[in-house]
Amino acid sequence: MRLKDCHNIDDFRMLAKQRLPWPVFDYIDGAADDELTKARNTSAYADCDLIPNVLAGVADIDTSVTILGRKSALPLILSPTALQRVFHWQGERAVARAAEKFGLWFGISSLATVSIEEVGAMVSTPKMFQFYYHKDRGLNRSMIERCQAAKFDAIALTVDTIVSGKRERCARSGFTSPPRFTLSSALSYAIKPRWALDYVFREKFALPNLDTHVREGTGEAVSIAGYFNTMLDQSLDWTMARQLREDWGGTFCLKGVMSVADAKRAVEIGADAIMISNHGGRQLDGSRAPFDQLPEIVDAVGGQIEIICDGGVRRGSHVLKALAAGANCASGGRLYLYALAAAGQQGVERAISLLKDEIERGMKLAGVKSVAELNRERLRWR
Repeated sequence: MRLKDCHNIDDFRMLAKQRLPWPVFDYIDGAADDELTKARNTSAYADCDLIPNVLAGVADIDTSVTILGRKSALPLILSPTALQRVFHWQGERAVARAAEKFGLWFGISSLATVSIEEVGAMVSTPKMFQFYYHKDRGLNRSMIERCQAAKFDAIALTVDTIVSGKRERCARSGFTSPPRFTLSSALSYAIKPRWALDYVFREKFALPNLDTHVREGTGEAVSIAGYFNTMLDQSLDWTMARQLREDWGGTFCLKGVMSVADAKRAVEIGADAIMISNHGGRQLDGSRAPFDQLPEIVDAVGGQIEIICDGGVRRGSHVLKALAAGANCASGGRLYLYALAAAGQQGVERAISLLKDEIERGMKLAGVKSVAELNRERLRWR
């Protein structure tokens, strides 16, 4: 299978599976426990139908939105994800350049493999930093100050990783950050020589936003579950979230909100946005899908705070359904990670281009000239 044979996100998934060692692929593809929530994140969109209008004069349409104070050419954010240079040697650089080419918001993780400073200087498109609240308060201060200096546009505090979900595929494969070559995993890496050569001989793996304060994950191999369970602050509460917003002083988002009560609390502490998200099904298995929960939250706080529906997006029609249900924007990680792993920047650009075409075609077929026209009159739940 080649890049030109990829016509949807599932095709990129297949190509990534061909090109990655299985422990690395399973880290991207896997989720918590029985992976029921991960599957539901996408299947939820199939339980809702779009109702098209015709004869709407759709020769010219507008796919843009203003989200978190910045304009985006599409109602789609490339969600921050960790460890990207493990999946492809270009890593976050590829995603940043692809996002700039298409005029999109994108994010980097605290566990990014490219520094805040480099990403800030690399592109002018809007940038989000996914903030993990560490026990090390000096590290927390450092990340805020570095994001301020690099002129990041928003911080998204991740609130659903108080402890790590049980990611059984990673437990079976022994995946660590950085990848650890053991007797049991050696063959899986050896039979993917292109990946192995890139990993060994290109730029040395690092987590430059953390390694000024911690060695785990950079200087010494550690499982992601081990990192979350030992390094992150389990005492994180609403008071600390409010203080982080004040310390940052800029556009502030909470990533991982799933309940109406929490959405209301986000409004109370002055957050600018929430990302309705269950971390791609990687934390609490059995948690509801963001799209299923979206209308309830929109009815409670819509208009008071921006709402981003995060996770499970595989098609342009999924983006349109999220907007029609009341989201200001949709977002996702795997939708571009598979493409990054498959073919680097070229892969990410092709994936975005396919989704762009689907969004544009879907709007025209639905009789919609701008995303602002999408509302619940366009939806019927089964």
